Amino acid sequence: MTKRILAIDDDEAIRGLVRDYLGENGFEVLLGANGDEMNLILAREQVDLVVLDVKLPGEDGFSLARALRSRSSLPIIMLTGQGQEIDRVAGLELGADDYLTKPFSPRELLARIRAVLRRREPVAAADNRAAPAPERAAPAQARASIRAYRFSGWELALGTRRMKSPDGRAIELTNSEFALLATFLRAPRIILSRDQLLEGSRMHADIFDRSIDVQILRLRRKLEPDPNEPRLIVTRRGAGYLLDSEVETVR
Repeated sequence: MTKRILAIDDDEAIRGLVRDYLGENGFEVLLGANGDEMNLILAREQVDLVVLDVKLPGEDGFSLARALRSRSSLPIIMLTGQGQEIDRVAGLELGADDYLTKPFSPRELLARIRAVLRRREPVAAADNRAAPAPERAAPAQARASIRAYRFSGWELALGTRRMKSPDGRAIELTNSEFALLATFLRAPRIILSRDQLLEGSRMHADIFDRSIDVQILRLRRKLEPDPNEPRLIVTRRGAGYLLDSEVETVR
């Protein structure tokens, strides 16, 4: 199925470049110049990924990304100004999956879009294996509307990236811990290999710089009463790991 990309940029030349290059490489491209147009398109169209410029007239890209992430897990790639490291960091902290610095090569944008979409595929496939027939038939945008996950008394909010313990305490997660836990929550009680976990949780190469095993150990220390005898994140020797819990979604 053809993937649909929504590109939001107030520069008409950049919108045309993105439309033409991505279109030539098998994508369907929708275009908007500001936040109002982005929201109108998202309200009526199914979209697989948003390319969002930081500098926009009216509501800027950061505010739009924050609002979008509060209600959806739709992948976001931010376009930032050259040399503006603070923009890149802010975008990632708001929940963007990747960033690209202007001026950019359309070939690099294509590669990053493909990489972000590919990282979603192992978990999407696991979702399909685990879900009952009506859930499998649901469009990707329905899954993207999830705001939080609840499991074994815990709650993970996707927009704010905050985790609340069964006794109500706020538990801090690093970017990589959040991404890894979200990957497990999308595929409960399904064995995921290390490669699937790596692909499903790596938001940006600079963030996920340690092994899956180390990250799982850190998660267990925060989730498990006894990390040495884990009951939530369970090892299946020779196969991978699974989250052994019922998971409820909050939309």
